[in-house]
Amino acid sequence: MSKLTALRVKNATTPGKYGDGDGLWLVVTSETARKWILRVQKAGRRRDIGLGSAADVGLLEARTAAEDMRRALRRGADPVAERKKAKVIVPTFRDAAIAVHKEHKPGWRNSKHAAQWLSSLEAYAFPTLGDNPVNEIDSPMVRDTLASIWLTIPETARRVRQRIGTVLDYSHAKGWRDAEAPMRTITRGLPKQPKEKAHHPSLPWQEVPAFVADMPRMAETIRLALEFIILTITRSGETRLARWPEVDLMAKVWVIPATRMKAKREHRVPLVPRAIEILKRMAELRTSDDPEGYVFEGRKRGRPLSDMALTMPLRRASLPFTVHGFRSSFRDWCSEATNTPREIAEACLAHVVSNKVEAAYSRTDHLEKRRAVMSQWATFVAGGNGKVLTMSRMAGKHA
Repeated sequence: MSKLTALRVKNATTPGKYGDGDGLWLVVTSETARKWILRVQKAGRRRDIGLGSAADVGLLEARTAAEDMRRALRRGADPVAERKKAKVIVPTFRDAAIAVHKEHKPGWRNSKHAAQWLSSLEAYAFPTLGDNPVNEIDSPMVRDTLASIWLTIPETARRVRQRIGTVLDYSHAKGWRDAEAPMRTITRGLPKQPKEKAHHPSLPWQEVPAFVADMPRMAETIRLALEFIILTITRSGETRLARWPEVDLMAKVWVIPATRMKAKREHRVPLVPRAIEILKRMAELRTSDDPEGYVFEGRKRGRPLSDMALTMPLRRASLPFTVHGFRSSFRDWCSEATNTPREIAEACLAHVVSNKVEAAYSRTDHLEKRRAVMSQWATFVAGGNGKVLTMSRMAGKHA
């Protein structure tokens, strides 16, 4: 194929393709519409790359542009993608956040959340990131933005972190950034936040007898497991996963192994008469013949009750307290209705003594003293010494 000349290019008015060699072509579609293309092979596929109109780009300029393209391709670059990227107008972080908010807002059910989403970024992210193009925001910039609030307002800081990540990920999806948000790396660069104590909603201790006397409708095994939890003041998982070898009816003690305790220490639970009655009834109801089997079996033979089996009856009855919350009810009862020493009440709950000196001198689990307290608690629960409310009135009271 002979090379093109400037004259041939000028006189090429008949529609068709005119080759210059090495993949450079002059494409004529009409007397006034002529353009340069470079035909290349990349990853086994043919691509035609436009080099501009022949009215604006001369032959020598087209050859130079074609050679530049070939060099870029040999380096592994994608000149077409780079050219497209250069044409993209990259917004600032502020504008990108507003775009995210506008686009996502219709899908949010909570109007308060929608308002807080943007206002939190306005308060804590825009002052440092707002005026920067989203493609220039890197990990250190985000980390430094979060560091100023990470320990002082930790919950808000976590929300701001998540929202910054959403804006950067959205920007990546729109082609404004080369990468998604490096939030995992950023989080590792921040100090560890102090753990926040989560308080489980609880039933006032005065109303526990009414609850036990008039429980929501549920299967017998679930009802007995829930009552057993209340009487023993154990955690849901400790009761649900209780096995028969752990129970000594003669000694009236249930020994929970350290592997199932939150504090990783064995816990002896004194069993009051009603708790023993429940265990005997569960022995009658058991379907598994495994001597190591679970005390409170679920629907599947040989399997324990699920956590949701205990939770759902309270939800269905619209009662705004949790199974775990009965531990708080017991603790409040100890403080307000009895003269139980603090260390005995805490031992009933299997709480670890936080004072290291005090813990060093504590060599007993106060089993017999705890038995007396648990017996008094069982009498209260069964006798309704507190304010008696029916379940329907109780649900209405907490609605």
